[in-house]
This record gives sequence, structure tokens and C-alpha cells, in this order.
Amino acid sequence: MNKLQFILNDTIREIDFNNSVYSPTTTVLKYLRSLPGHKGVKEGCAEGDCGACTVVLAHFDGKKMKYKAVDSCLIFLPMLQGSQLITIENLESDSGQLHPVQNAMIESDGSQCGYCTPGIVMTLFSAYKNHHSTETAEIKKTLSGNLCRCTGYKPIVEAAQSVLSHIEEDHFSIKENKIIKLLKQINSNSNKEFFTENQRYIKPFDLSEAYFYRQLYSEAILICGNTDIALKVTKKNELLPEIIDISDLKELNFIKKTAKTIFIGSGTTIEDIRVVIKDELPALYYMLSVFGSGQIRNMASMGGNIGSASPIGDTLPVLMAYKAKVVLKNATNTRKIPVEKFIISYRKTDIQPGEIIYSVEIPIPDKNKIIRSYKVSKRREMDISTLSACFSLQKNTQNNTVDRIILAYGGMAATQKRALICEEFLKGKNWTQETIDKAIPILRNEFRPLSDARSGEQFRTIVAGNLLQGFFNETLADS
Repeated sequence: MNKLQFILNDTIREIDFNNSVYSPTTTVLKYLRSLPGHKGVKEGCAEGDCGACTVVLAHFDGKKMKYKAVDSCLIFLPMLQGSQLITIENLESDSGQLHPVQNAMIESDGSQCGYCTPGIVMTLFSAYKNHHSTETAEIKKTLSGNLCRCTGYKPIVEAAQSVLSHIEEDHFSIKENKIIKLLKQINSNSNKEFFTENQRYIKPFDLSEAYFYRQLYSEAILICGNTDIALKVTKKNELLPEIIDISDLKELNFIKKTAKTIFIGSGTTIEDIRVVIKDELPALYYMLSVFGSGQIRNMASMGGNIGSASPIGDTLPVLMAYKAKVVLKNATNTRKIPVEKFIISYRKTDIQPGEIIYSVEIPIPDKNKIIRSYKVSKRREMDISTLSACFSLQKNTQNNTVDRIILAYGGMAATQKRALICEEFLKGKNWTQETIDKAIPILRNEFRPLSDARSGEQFRTIVAGNLLQGFFNETLADS
């Protein structure tokens, strides 16, 4: 069939890759810019940093429509299959009435040059549809993925507070039943393979199909969110011959809790995880809260972040400190591997042919265990880590000595790495400033980080020790 179907302008849009100027790795941004009447979406950075390309994707989850703001520069066209694409041009009603979010921006003087404004409006539209909090801090975090250097954020925040305080039915609510019927029509006849002469893009419908295609196309790139792989196309202009996209597999999208463990499906988005694990896993919650913008967190997955094996991947040091395990599956077997053993070398994992990352198992720590995570970057949000760390400490409360400690770092080596020599030194020692003063030089000598565009070896080495000092200070404040 080789045809892609999705909804745009309230109608089913079809792209036939047999006879099309588009390829399976054409981004939604490029596609929209090629259409008449859809120039509101802008290209600023082509890597998900500026938010000028923000659109909203709507899906029917079986009960209701769900709306998510995403960066269209990171979405390949087949990722639209079975969804509704909403752009700034769609916010106006059929009768020509502006959406409440648009009116709020006008009334607060929230727009100046207009380049970034469409993306900001789309982010606020998503917040409107999700009944977002009106708290200033939460609004600012929501807008962290949208840069604005003309107006400034004060009037934009005022617009958000105004419109989010009075959420009413809009023309999207009125049309939801119609859209749901169209989406069901698409999904009842969905295509799972899209190809051109040079490319093949596969979207399995279920896990058994994913295993089949994983075995059949062993060299295919596996994507689950695409916030990392997309840059191969947008920044490096690479041709990706074979792709298997497991982003929409419901069997990989879950969060389950028991008294002792949290099980997270590899396809679960960072944002969905973030809002659920705050109480049980606060160190992971903090790290996920500074994991890019809302647009990125709405796409990026736990499995994608682990599978990329980046030495500055935000989740990995935290998962190491929590003693998490990666669950790998193929059509017949299941393997469980500690996170720190899953990463073999730079950008290389222990995943075997035919396997996919099925889930992550995170033990819920005892109440007497102290776990803290840290991210050092030039910007608080929307920046790649210069280095990161997560520390886990369990003390003997009777004599204030260290029973167990984990010092896990990212950005200090070719992979995430524990400071094992320093950990061994600290075991059994008194948890005092004198001990920390002796431990920091040991820690700093344990790493030989690279110098790159983000920082130099000396800075990283110094800060690595400073983070241990900061962790010690926090444990005193908590006691």
C-alpha cells in the first residue's frame, strides 16, 4: 500500500510514497513548509532547541483525545500515522474566531516579531487542552522549550495565566467526535511499511511484529521517540536506509508499581514517567524535569535514552545509582542486565541481534537511603549536560559511618562511570567533612574526561569533586 494517512485541516490527508516528493525521513516541519497556507511553523535550530516549529499532535487513546506539543523538526512523516496534526493555522474556528489562547496573547501584548510566536501559541494551546496549572513556575517550565528574545516572557506568562484560568469548550472540543471517527477509520486500515527506492520505514503494530522485523532487518536503526536519531537527518543530512519505529507500541508504554519495584516500559515517554514517579524516585524526577523541554519530553522515551548509550545521557547515572536493570527481549527469550553492565563502550550496548529494550526495573529505595541527582549545564533547561551525577548513600545511623555508597557520573568518560575507587575508600569511614576532604582528590584522580565544546577536562574534574561536596552538605541539612 505504501500510503501514510493522518488528519490535517479536519480531513484525512494521504501521502503515497510511490509517487511523492517526500521520503519517509522528511520531517513534518519540511512537509508543512512545502504546503500552501501552513507557513506559520518556522525553522530555527532544526534540533528541538528553539520551539519555533512547535505543533500539536492529537491521538485517541480509546477513551478521549490527548494533545501533546512536539517539535515538528524531529518528527519523520510516518510518525503522523493515525494522528491529528494541528498547526497555528488550525486554531482559528471555521467562522473566523480566534482561539482563546490567541486572544490572550493579543490582549497581553505577548507578540512582537512573530517568528517564535506561533510555536509559543501552540505550546500554550496544548497546555489549554490539558488543563494546565496557572502557577508561574509551572508556566515558565512549560515555555522553556520556546525561545523569545523580542517580547520577553512576562507578557507571555500573563497571557498563559489569563487563558488557563478560564478554560472553556473550544471548536476542537465540538469536533472531537468527528475527529475520533476519522482516526478510527485510519487505524482500521493502517499501513506498517513505508518505502522508497532508497529507504524503508517500518511501524510494527504489536510486539510480535517488532521482533519479526527486528530479526528480518538486523541493520535497521531502531527508534523510540526519535529526538536523537532525527539529528542525523536534520543536522548531518544522512540517508537512513532502514528504520524500525516502535514509538507507538502500546505494549511498551506502561508504568507499573509494586511495594518494592517500579516497572517502566521502554516506550513510555519521559514526561509520562516524570509525573508518576515523583514520590518514589525523587532523584529521577529531578533529572527528568530538566530533560529538555516539554516538547522533547513528550517524544523522548526511556528506552531511547538508554539505548542511545550517550555518555551524557541524562537518565543513566540516575538509574545506576538506583541499581536499575534493563529488560531485553526477543521473540523467545528475556534477559535482565544491570544498567551499568548494559553500556559496553562509547555508544555501544550489550543488546543482541533481534532484541529490543522491553522495560526498566527500578527498585524503590529504602527510606534510610539518600539519593540525589545533579545536572551541570550552561542552561538549566534545554541543554545537554556538561556533566551529571547521581549519588546514593546508606549510612549506619548508630556510628555515622558509610555502609554503602554509589557515585555515578555522566560526561566524565566514554560511558557513564562509577567512581569505584572513591566508593571503596568511603566504605566504613565516618561521614564527616574530614573524610570528604580526603575523598575528593581520590575522586578527581579517578577520571580523565575529554575537553570539548561544552567544557574542558580541568573544569569537569573540579566540578566532579564539588558535586560530592555539595551532596555531603545536603546530607547534613537533611539530618
